[in-house]
Amino acid sequence: MTILNKMTLVLASTISMSSMAADFSFDRPGTGFGTGITPVGHLAWEQGLPSANYTETKIDGAQAKTVTLNTDMLFRTGLTSSMELQLGFEGAGWTQTKYKGEKTHDSGLGDVSIGLKQAIDLDDDKLSMAILARALIATGNDGFSEEDDIYSIGSSLAYQYSDLLNTGITMNYAVQDGHWAVTAIPMLGYQIAGKLSGFSEFVYRKAESQDYEYGLGSGLIYALNDRAQLDASIGVDLNGDDRSYHAGFGVAFLF
Repeated sequence: MTILNKMTLVLASTISMSSMAADFSFDRPGTGFGTGITPVGHLAWEQGLPSANYTETKIDGAQAKTVTLNTDMLFRTGLTSSMELQLGFEGAGWTQTKYKGEKTHDSGLGDVSIGLKQAIDLDDDKLSMAILARALIATGNDGFSEEDDIYSIGSSLAYQYSDLLNTGITMNYAVQDGHWAVTAIPMLGYQIAGKLSGFSEFVYRKAESQDYEYGLGSGLIYALNDRAQLDASIGVDLNGDDRSYHAGFGVAFLF
């Protein structure tokens, strides 16, 4: 039995535990994922406009600066009232590297992914949970791909303290080329004013035979209406000597 088949079996076994899906919510922005399920017969389209990464690192004593842009996208559709199918694509990417006074450019297409998200009914008005099994298929061009497929299973738990404040945590376990990694992402969401809300998150990751990795992220979300939103986010990696920053704009629609 393959790793993907095992994860699918685990996910399918939770169906009987859930009698209804959590209220719908978009999964972007942020590193984790929400507990909401796309309603049956509807399509959620979540689009980066674009996402950006900036890194500074030293190579042979000289500093290299790299900017990467990619138009990542995620499509979600409901299969049942408590399960959805996700199809992702990292989209078109572009990089520019400055090193020793020279600039180099590259462009290409990123990887694709497929996932199943299952809501778990906890019989609690304020507490919700979902499980996501996902396979990232390394089909992208060189420099824009993970190179090896990644299989992961994650859980997301959210608690709605009030209309103004909610919190949650995403736990993700992934395997790539036989090597495991675990990521924990506690998150705090807050209502700012009217249709404007924000979030802050801490990202912890430990990969097999690798050092610990830490990061902070924060962003704003503006709800155009019940079926559309705009978002902006920024983040920073805190580990190692290299400087690494992340930012992005996005839009999401529910059709």
